[in-house]
Amino acid sequence: MLGSIIGDIIGSTYEFRNTDKYDFDPFPSGSGFTDDTVLTAGIADAILSGRNYSETVREYALNYPGKGYGEWFSRWIHMENPMPYRSFGNGSAMRVSPVGWAFDSLGETLKEAERSSSITHSHPEGKKGAKVVAAAIFLARTGHDKAEIRKFIEKSYSYNLSRTLAGIKPFYSFNETCQKTVPEAIICFLESENYEDAVRKAIWLGGDSDTLACIAGGIAEAYYRKMPQEWIERSASLLDDKIKAIIDRFGKRFGLPCGISGSNIINPEI
Repeated sequence: MLGSIIGDIIGSTYEFRNTDKYDFDPFPSGSGFTDDTVLTAGIADAILSGRNYSETVREYALNYPGKGYGEWFSRWIHMENPMPYRSFGNGSAMRVSPVGWAFDSLGETLKEAERSSSITHSHPEGKKGAKVVAAAIFLARTGHDKAEIRKFIEKSYSYNLSRTLAGIKPFYSFNETCQKTVPEAIICFLESENYEDAVRKAIWLGGDSDTLACIAGGIAEAYYRKMPQEWIERSASLLDDKIKAIIDRFGKRFGLPCGISGSNIINPEI
């Protein structure tokens, strides 16, 4: 999940100010975590504590106001009896990375991904986006190669992953749906050579940069098992103690390759 959070932070200043440069500054002035990080931490906390997803996600959102939440989600967190609102926005996919790490089978991972989505994003495309991202992380962390990951997603969920980033970019624009975010983020991972390359390709592509980088970064973390130490440390400096503690607790419990605790890095080279 740290790979998702770093992707979110790096993408935060480029979301509404896309760049065509691949060698962009990953941490310009104004970088910080957004709703992608807050809700990812909320899902991780729910898994660790055994609390339900709805209660924990709402608690995190209320404790971190002004982080870029969507209009319908902002209404949902303040409802007395919150109900799902059939969204197919990419919020279900951006927060799901902990699910990809926490369960022992692909079937259970898919079931939990749908549960985590359905508290808000109950539209079939919203649930599909969450399941695809969680499945990609599960397959990556359990030793499947890119060809196997691509084949499973295309066969099971009909996302077109045969496109190239070079072919997508000239026609791609800001889009907050799962349908126009999740496949593109996965292609960023599939074309990457390492974690940094996946995140840089996601930002270079344009669109909803923080979420593209969050999703691509989460999968790349699971696949490559290694992230730039400087990026981990710079991200740590932009997170508060509560979120850093969740990252470390979750990482230790489920054997993630990297943890974060101030500047104290856990197994960065595994």
